[in-house]
This record gives sequence, structure tokens and C-alpha cells, in this order.
Amino acid sequence: MIAVLNVHERLLPASPESVGALLDSLGSSDDLLWPAEWPPIRFEGPLAVGVPGGHGPVRYVVSDHVPGRWVRFRFTGPRGFEGFHEFVVEGLGDRRSVLRHTLVVRPRPPMWPVWALVVRPLHDAVFQDALDRAEHALTGEVARPRRWSRHVRLLRALGRRYALAGAVPMHAKG
Repeated sequence: MIAVLNVHERLLPASPESVGALLDSLGSSDDLLWPAEWPPIRFEGPLAVGVPGGHGPVRYVVSDHVPGRWVRFRFTGPRGFEGFHEFVVEGLGDRRSVLRHTLVVRPRPPMWPVWALVVRPLHDAVFQDALDRAEHALTGEVARPRRWSRHVRLLRALGRRYALAGAVPMHAKG
């Protein structure tokens, strides 16, 4: 079985405590990290080990959590995807930190093409948007904002059309 390692990270001019506060807001009513342009991330309680949640059709449970530093989510759905994703805050001293999102997933057949053609492009876009949001929250600007590819814009348009047909709830704008 093929495993995927996918990493997105951003060097931020802020203390680990400031970046950790963004991480701790994830999924709350005052979420400072998750981008509003995507289906919201929600949890069935405060961010803590054992709490289920997800975003869009993706479901997971919080498997590990060190407040302000690290949170790992183990996938529980959709079927065919085994693995986890996590956020880590790494302090670099001198008021600099790295916010890193890591995904390790094993798409089981027949989900490999779904991963490659649909999930990965959307995953990459949402987590780059989350890093842009973190940078903006900490600095008031984004030095190099990420732009969605044509493929991502097409997938989002198809998702909205599918959602409008009543098949799947999708909370996205634009």
C-alpha cells in the first residue's frame, strides 16, 4: 500500500505562544486559523484527545494534543483513507516560529485516483489558505498569498453545484 507524506509549513515572525494561540482556536467560534472560504472545521467539544470532528466529508478524532504546540487527528472517514494529519508549532527563538501541517495517509484501492485527482489539490489549497490566515492574524498581511489553481477552482465549482443539488452540504464562498 502506498503512503503519502504531505507537508505545508510557514515561517512566522511570532513567538510559539502567539502561534499556539491560533492553533488552540481551531474549530472554536473564534477560530483564527481555519479559512472561511472552506467547509468549516468543527468538533463535538473543546479541542482535546478523544473529541471527534471534521471538515466537509473528512472525519477524524483528536488522537494527541499538547495545547499551544501540537494536535494530531486520526482519520475515521471517508472510508479508504487511513492515517492522520497534524499541526505543530515549532519555536525558533528570537520571536520566530514555524507552523507546520503534516498529512500521512494511505489511500486504499480504489481511493488512490480520488486522492490524486480530487483530495490532494483541495487539501493543498485549504492548508495553504490556513497558513495565509495564520500569517495575516499575526502580522496583518500576507507577504506572498497563495492562489488557487484552475483545477482547484474547477473542483470547488463542481462541489458547489453538487451541494446545490442537495447531495452534500458545502459551506464555501466564492
